[in-house]
Amino acid sequence: MRCWAALLSALALFACSPSPQHADPALWKVESPQGQVGWLFGTIHSSPRPLEWETPAVHDALRSANMIMVEVGNLADEAEVGATFARLAKSSGQPPLSQRISSEERPALAALLKRSGYADGDFAAMDTWAAALTLARNGAGKEDARNGVDRAVIANADGRPVTELEGAVQQLGLFDSLPEREQRDLLGAVVREASEPDHDLSDKWRTGDMAAIEAETRTGLLADPELREVLFTGRNRRWTASIAEAIEARRKPFVAVGAAHMAGPDGLPAMLARQGFTVTRVE
Repeated sequence: MRCWAALLSALALFACSPSPQHADPALWKVESPQGQVGWLFGTIHSSPRPLEWETPAVHDALRSANMIMVEVGNLADEAEVGATFARLAKSSGQPPLSQRISSEERPALAALLKRSGYADGDFAAMDTWAAALTLARNGAGKEDARNGVDRAVIANADGRPVTELEGAVQQLGLFDSLPEREQRDLLGAVVREASEPDHDLSDKWRTGDMAAIEAETRTGLLADPELREVLFTGRNRRWTASIAEAIEARRKPFVAVGAAHMAGPDGLPAMLARQGFTVTRVE
């Protein structure tokens, strides 16, 4: 859930970050049968501390690209992202959160609400998905979206075009379009995750441990088949089509999206390989 909570950085205040930490993240080169190239770079959306992510291989790939492709292009425009969230999240007459979750999970929900400073009835004017993301953000601990690598890649565009694969409206709209049943499953996943020991996902990302990252995509909300299709597999299919088009059009894209989207048979490298591209991990 941290990757989604990072999108809502406009709604939170963060403490000062410590010194940068070296990273050696995963990078792939993609080549079409005709020889056109692009790169896939798995990012992390938030981290407890700044990250030194631009290794020599990443630097060379980024400088060789003609365009940058990211999930959301305006992450630094916190007011706009916050306004988008508020508009889509608005509802009325919703029951208390404890009535939108199973009785077995209510004690964990009560504990999460207490830690986050909310009461059970505080979300009567908010859709269930939005309440879930709000609680996920408050449970993110020391994670800081300002340390997200997505933002840093955009800042290094140096005048080259930055293309959104989704944008904040579409990304948050995925949640807004979920049936209420699935929104409540999402809330349940957030509550369960908050009650488990904290896992520093940045450690897995820093070492490029894609096996561990792939394992993470099989847990939590992505273990739910319907949520997995909407929030992971379906998105990857759409992104694969856009990335393939950009490569074949000789735009030499540097694609920087969350590292989880690179993992396993449903990840972008695997999907592009199945479409006939040669995908080689170079770091």
